[in-house]
Amino acid sequence: MYTAPQKRFRARPAAEVLEGIRRIGERLGDDVRRVFLADGDALALPTGRLLDYLAAIRQHLPAVHRVSSYCLARNLRRKSVAELHELCDAGLTRVYLGAESGDDQVLARVAKGETSASTGAALDKLGEADIRRSVMIINGLGGATLSDQHADNSARLINATAPEYLSTLVLMVADGGTRLRAAWPDWRPLPRVGLFRELERFLGALELRRTIFRADHASNWLVLKGTLGADKPRLLAQVRAAIAEPQAAGLRTAAMRGL
Repeated sequence: MYTAPQKRFRARPAAEVLEGIRRIGERLGDDVRRVFLADGDALALPTGRLLDYLAAIRQHLPAVHRVSSYCLARNLRRKSVAELHELCDAGLTRVYLGAESGDDQVLARVAKGETSASTGAALDKLGEADIRRSVMIINGLGGATLSDQHADNSARLINATAPEYLSTLVLMVADGGTRLRAAWPDWRPLPRVGLFRELERFLGALELRRTIFRADHASNWLVLKGTLGADKPRLLAQVRAAIAEPQAAGLRTAAMRGL
């Protein structure tokens, strides 16, 4: 999310955040129903500071029924299940975790700083603390050479952790892949049909029962929504239709995918 020199992560002073919550409460009061702790990984902060923020939200924004945050798997290593449970009880009920891939080779090539095991451990810890997990996988991240193992091992990670929410985004590279190829010389992007085939392989390998699935981010060519597993046959049918007859599949145009 943060790449030097454009933007660096820093925690805002606690007093500034608490004052901001108070002012929002004065202005909007009962109109606020959801709060997102933006814009980096709030769970990098000490637990005590987060509890202070959640208490302020309860005090000044009493109508809020959901507080959520981004989360990096590595930052959860410093938090116990008991701490996470305390945060959940205080109102932090959903966390968005960008797994990106469940394949260790892909993760290493893109310098994610995680492995499938470290991501799985973080998701299990969140689940044990009753915090709902929304996991993101990037369609196309493995490029043409690692597409199959990216799909297979990402499905393996998701099956093992069974998050409450799952989404797929499509890899978009602003510079044509120049920076990516600098670290991964043989990386080649998947064509659109290759993205659909990878998505078909990924969805086909999922063995979930009640996970809400979305592929509706602006990067996606094909918008998909459903619950896995009840809607798995329909979702696979939509992907296969896009492979067979893309002109009839209601795909987004390239212009519609601008971020």
